[in-house]
Amino acid sequence: MVSRMMGRGTARSTAALGAVLLSVLAVPATDATAAPSGTGDRAVSGATAENLAAPDVAGLREVLRTALTQGAPGAMARIDDNGTVHKVAEGVADRTTGRALDNADRFRVGSVTKSFTAVVLLQLVDEGVLDLDTSVNTYLPGLLPDDGITVRHVLSHRSGLYDYTNDMFADTVPGFEAVRNKVFSYQELVDLSLKQPLGNAPGAAYSYSNTNFVVGGMLIEKLTGKSVRSAYKTRIIKPLGLKDTSYVHPSTSIAGRHTKGYLPPDVADGTLVDSTEQTVSWAQSAGAVISSTRDLDTFFSALLRGRLTSAAQLAQMQQWTPVNATQGYGLGLRRRDLSCGVSVYGHTGTVQGYYTYAFTSKDGARTVTALANTSNNGTVLNTMARTLESAFCGKPAKAATARNQAPVERHEDIAPGVALD
Repeated sequence: MVSRMMGRGTARSTAALGAVLLSVLAVPATDATAAPSGTGDRAVSGATAENLAAPDVAGLREVLRTALTQGAPGAMARIDDNGTVHKVAEGVADRTTGRALDNADRFRVGSVTKSFTAVVLLQLVDEGVLDLDTSVNTYLPGLLPDDGITVRHVLSHRSGLYDYTNDMFADTVPGFEAVRNKVFSYQELVDLSLKQPLGNAPGAAYSYSNTNFVVGGMLIEKLTGKSVRSAYKTRIIKPLGLKDTSYVHPSTSIAGRHTKGYLPPDVADGTLVDSTEQTVSWAQSAGAVISSTRDLDTFFSALLRGRLTSAAQLAQMQQWTPVNATQGYGLGLRRRDLSCGVSVYGHTGTVQGYYTYAFTSKDGARTVTALANTSNNGTVLNTMARTLESAFCGKPAKAATARNQAPVERHEDIAPGVALD
């Protein structure tokens, strides 16, 4: 999930201070019942592969090499451009053996999982068994403290539910080691959240919380009568032929060829923790999917091409709540506005030891997935965001970025209330 894990060597504020900062930065939600406006699709609204500049593959490689100098053991990216594939990889997948990182490697995708969860729920809307504007408590009686929290609110991070990972990962490595092999029930995770009051009235503000997509997993299992794993497999993985994608919770291993993940401590002392094997039970339907660059490109391309939901539900996914000047959040889907005026659609992901960016053009014709096998490193995080500029803006991106510097990335997918200084 894209983590609030901090850059190495930076000081960590308290979760309480982070929560205050988050509330200050929160932007009021747009009207979720209005037709999708595409707000923030700047200059090239509805950009398609045909009117995008050619990808800057050399620039992409430069971005990945920069990430290595900043502490990532390896970094890679794959661009699928309307039938043309560009694959770039630098560094190692395994620091012990020295094996080179390769786009064939599987990895933990973190909060990109949220898009999978949202797709399943929107398919259930298409099937008439779920309504976005109905209270969650209608489907899961007594679960949440406010009947005003709707399905739409949880999918757009406007429920006000506290993110329990603020407390769980206030200290990065000790927090991780405490839950590495632990198995939680969904109810236990929700109970951790409900130890704190709602941060805002339902629908009043955007405030990213993993709790929302834990609730999403509970909805899937209640309405389908099957596990989240089964729902992902039958509704997304098998129909799209995603050969590298799996949901193995609570197993701790990644099958087949994969890259290891490396988690730096909060104090930069040169120690990297091999965080590859873990249950990811602390996240589950909010962040436990395993995949590859090829499969994530396939997934997001298919999503924006309308292959996974009806056109009506895809439009619902793109009703944007402002996050900041260059980002919006829909229903389990992010919109990012790039320096060249292009908007792209997908999700970010951080789970311990892995940073992921997976985004596609409006028509799904050009898609990029980029990975660095580290986390808790804000410098690498911001560098990896530049892979989107190289992939969608091309060579003009450097000049455009110089004139209009993008804001520093504020990763929020793990412990969003723990702020970077």
